[in-house]
Amino acid sequence: MSFLAPLYLLLGAAAAVPLLLHLLRRNIAARVEFPAARYLLRAEQEHSRSLRLRNLLLMLLRVVLVLAIALAAARPFVRGVGVGGHGTTAVAIVLDNSLSTTAMTGGAPLFDALREATRTLLRAATAGDRLWLVTADGRVRGGSRDALLAQLDGISPLQGAGDLPLAVRRAGAAVETAPVPTRVIAVATDGQRTAWRGAARIGGLASVFVPAGDPPRNRAVIAAAAEPARWTPRGAVTARVDAPDSVGYRVVLDDRTLARGTASRGDPVSLRVAPPERGWRAGRVEIEPDDFAADDARHFAVWIGAPPAVTADPSAGAFVGTALSTLVADGRVTAGGGVRVGAADVIGDLPALILPPADPVRLGAANRALERLGIPWRFAALDRSPAVARGDRLDGVPIAERYRLDAVGDRVGDTLATAGGEPWIVGGPAYVLVASRLDPAATALPLRAAFVPWLADVLALRLGAPAGDLGAPIDAVPGQRIRLPAGADALEAPSGERRAVQSETANAPDARGVWFVLRAGRRIGAVVVNAPPEESQLARWSADALGNRLAARGARAAGTANAWVRETFAPSTRRPALTPLLLLALLLLAAESAAVRASRTTAA
Repeated sequence: MSFLAPLYLLLGAAAAVPLLLHLLRRNIAARVEFPAARYLLRAEQEHSRSLRLRNLLLMLLRVVLVLAIALAAARPFVRGVGVGGHGTTAVAIVLDNSLSTTAMTGGAPLFDALREATRTLLRAATAGDRLWLVTADGRVRGGSRDALLAQLDGISPLQGAGDLPLAVRRAGAAVETAPVPTRVIAVATDGQRTAWRGAARIGGLASVFVPAGDPPRNRAVIAAAAEPARWTPRGAVTARVDAPDSVGYRVVLDDRTLARGTASRGDPVSLRVAPPERGWRAGRVEIEPDDFAADDARHFAVWIGAPPAVTADPSAGAFVGTALSTLVADGRVTAGGGVRVGAADVIGDLPALILPPADPVRLGAANRALERLGIPWRFAALDRSPAVARGDRLDGVPIAERYRLDAVGDRVGDTLATAGGEPWIVGGPAYVLVASRLDPAATALPLRAAFVPWLADVLALRLGAPAGDLGAPIDAVPGQRIRLPAGADALEAPSGERRAVQSETANAPDARGVWFVLRAGRRIGAVVVNAPPEESQLARWSADALGNRLAARGARAAGTANAWVRETFAPSTRRPALTPLLLLALLLLAAESAAVRASRTTAA
C-alpha cells in the first residue's frame, strides 16, 4: 500500500478518543444499595452480558470509523487482485544505445533486442501513463505512447560511450515531476561494466533489463599513433592490440597498405616507414573482423614533409646545440636556414624558437626585438622561486628561474606550458617563446629524456611546418569538445564531404575517422575521432547485480523483455482505495447510528 498524502495518517490517533470514552464511561455512576431496587438486580445480571457486548461493538464501530476516515484522507493505493492492466504510472525508460550495444548476439546487434524490449514496454503503456525515453547521451524525449514509438524507430547506436549515469539522473528528474503515485525508472542495457562503473543510485522504484547470455569474445585495436606526429619524411606507426589469441593486422595510409603482420596479445606493433606521400594524411591500423566491428580499426593522422632547416645561434646554449646535432644525425632536421633558435635580442626574423638573453642587461633589447617581430609577449621581472612545469608533455620539470611573461594586446596565442600557474612557454604563428634559458642553471628540462622529443616537435610541428600547419593532430572521442587551429573554417569528412565550422571551439564529429581541418580549402590540421578504448571491454553485469548497484533497495531485474514489462508495471497494479474507504465509513456510520438507537430503545 502507498499513500499520496501520508501525513493524514496522523488523524488515526483520534481513534483513541472512543476507546478512552468507553473506558471512562464504565466509572461514571456510583453504586448505591437500597432495598427498593434490589428486585432489579436479577434482571441486570441477566442483561449485563448483552450490554457489555453492545457497548464493545459500539466502541469498535467508532474506532474503525475514525481509522477509515484517516485512511481515506491519506488517499491510499493498494495492489489490485484479479484485475487486468495497471494503474496510472510515470515511467522514464533509459535505453542504452552506447557503442558497445552494436556487438553482435545471435546474428543481430544487441541494440536491436534492447530497442524491441523498449517497444514492447511502450505498447504496454496506457493512455493515462506519463512516459519519457532517455538515451545514453542524456537526451530526454517526452510524450504520448504513440509519439515515443515513432521516435524510437529513429534512434540508432552512438559512436561513443555516452553517459548512462547521467541518463539515469535525468530519468529520475523527469519522473519526479509527474503527479501520479507510481514512478518507475526502467533501464534497458547491455550491462557493460565500464559503462556502469559509476552508476547513479536510484532512490525510488526501478526495473532493469539485461539480455541473458554472455558477450562475444572480442579482439580490438586499442591504440594507434604516428610517431612523431610529423614525419620528415620518415616516421613510425605504433599500435596495441588486445586479443585472446594471435590476430592478423594491417597498417594503411590513405588507401595504401604499408604492412601486414600477426600480433599476439599484449605485443606492441611498430612499423618504421618513409612513404612518398606529402602533407596531411589519414591512416589506420585494422585487424580481422569479429562480432564487435567498432574497434576492429583505429585511426591516426600524420603530416609528411621535408625536415625543417634549423639555424642555432650560440646564445641558445650548448645543450640546444647538442640536441640539434642529435636530430640532424637522425634526419629529423637539417642544418642551416629556415627556423632560428636563440636569445630574443639576437633573433632578427621568424620562424624562431626564442629564449631569454643570458645577461639580464639585454632584457630591454630583447623586448624591443619581440615588439619588432610582432610577438604579443614581453619579458618582465626575473623570478627565482622554485616552480614546476605543467603542460606540453613537460609535467613535473623543475624550474629554478624564469622571467614572468606579460601579454600585450588581445591576441596572445597559445600557452603551451605553465610554471607556478603562469605562462612559461607560449606560442603563436611562426614563434615559440620560452621564459627560461635552456640551461640546467635555469631549468632541468635540458637534462630530461623529454627534451630532445620536445625540441623536435616544436621545430617540426609549430615552426617547421608550412604557414598555418601548426600543432599535432587532435585526438578525440565522438562528441568531445575540442579546440581547432586558429582560422579553421571547415572540416573535411573521410568521405570528402565538407562541414563548416563557426568558431575555434566545437564538438568533435560523431563519425569515427580522420577529419581534416581546413582554412580556405587548405588542410591545416586533423581531428582523429576514435571510440573510447573502454568500449572494447564487453564484460557485463547480470541484471540482478546491476539492479543492486542502481537502486538502494535493489531493482526488479529481468532477463527477458516480457518479464521486464511485468516488473516495470507491477507497482502500478495498485488501485486507489479512497472510494471503498468512504463507502466503508458510511456503512460504519450507519451501523453506529443503528447501535445507538438500539441502546436507547433498550434503556427505555
